[in-house]
Amino acid sequence: MTRMRIISMPYHDGRRDVDRGCGPEHLLHACSDVFGELPGSVVTVGPIDTGQPEAARVFHLADLLGREVRAARDEGLFPLILAGDCNSCVGTVAGCGGNGLGVVWLDAHPDFDTSERSHTGSLDAMGLAVITGHDWAVLRSGVTGFTEIAEDHVVHIGGRDFEPGQRDDFRSSNIRILEGNTFTGPELTAALDDLRARTNRAYLHIDLDCLDPSEGIANQYSADGGLSLARLLEIVNAVFDRFEVAAAAVTAYHPGSDIDNRMAGTASKVFATVMRRADEQ
Repeated sequence: MTRMRIISMPYHDGRRDVDRGCGPEHLLHACSDVFGELPGSVVTVGPIDTGQPEAARVFHLADLLGREVRAARDEGLFPLILAGDCNSCVGTVAGCGGNGLGVVWLDAHPDFDTSERSHTGSLDAMGLAVITGHDWAVLRSGVTGFTEIAEDHVVHIGGRDFEPGQRDDFRSSNIRILEGNTFTGPELTAALDDLRARTNRAYLHIDLDCLDPSEGIANQYSADGGLSLARLLEIVNAVFDRFEVAAAAVTAYHPGSDIDNRMAGTASKVFATVMRRADEQ
């Protein structure tokens, strides 16, 4: 039986409202058939002072999350993070130890903006940039144990919804990019095998909007042309086949967008696969 700790982390402003912050708690309830037999504990990150500036809240939550991830690993438990947004990656990387860590990132969006090149000002669109050493240097240095990830240790899968300039910024990096759902099986194999040649440890990051809306609506940023559930599960299995997976995160589920509850059902199948494979490693 899986030795796992589920770590629930709200949206980065500390809210638990229907659109964002309560997503992790909603999934815990909606997927109780999967989590019900879990012997490991469930912890919730926070609370934090919501009177802090937004960026301060992001990095404060990251520090708290990193401590929980580290504690789980120290106890021999697999950390499964349910997060309101993708900025959780900063804390997850800190808790796993970034030295030599690989990242397999599934997302409809690059999440590679910085404060200098952002058109929207969205901090949620900066997570992957932050963990690869771009921007917010002082605040990220305050996250206990954080070490940046080399760009060539990242494989990004499923990106297809780009703001002006984002695709060019992304492609000028050293990140291995497999866009949308148009890449071939051999291209996926080559990307993961190349990462495996660099490291045997990886963090698996799944923003549920990597999935096509035909599988359910994860959030208000869902976009056509995404992965099928079957293909996502193939990718999850391929990652576990090649790497010691240090932690996995499922992020950005907004219950208010999942009006027919299909994405919650889809997510339960993702959780079941991650749990099974974590138990096997």
